[in-house]
Amino acid sequence: MSVPASKAELLLAINVSFDKLMSDLVQIPEERTREVSLQGHAAGTMMSPADLVSYLLGWNELVLKWLDQDDQGAAVDFPETGFKWNQLGLLAQKFYADYRLLDWPTLIERLTTAKTRLVETIASRPNDELYGKPWYDKWPKGRMIQFNSSSPYANARARIRKWLKATT
Repeated sequence: MSVPASKAELLLAINVSFDKLMSDLVQIPEERTREVSLQGHAAGTMMSPADLVSYLLGWNELVLKWLDQDDQGAAVDFPETGFKWNQLGLLAQKFYADYRLLDWPTLIERLTTAKTRLVETIASRPNDELYGKPWYDKWPKGRMIQFNSSSPYANARARIRKWLKATT
């Protein structure tokens, strides 16, 4: 799928990549969801399928936070307060820890809810707000959303498919 350049393309990319990912996540037996056997987001680390879903949930909720802060006229602390762009591995570790106590069905439910909220907020915004001007550095709002939603969904799906093929 090409890089979205409009609200309609962004919504399509998010929905298609999320639906494909979910079709693979439902194949994971719940008893294997905490198995630490996937390459982690930081070099030399390992994670579980639940950690991968936690990572996606963390980014989705973070994007929603960015949008809420921006809507309120507050400065957005990219990527997250206390983290720099070169510390995304540490941010991934934070996301794993943030959701570690959630069981698999709850993680999936929370991710689905966050994705739904993201789609709703995108749908409520004009195309010009999403793609008409830079929001962070040279990147428009729509591109920043895509970087942290549909792209990670596609990456996660590739990881899960490879893992399922190797372990089942």
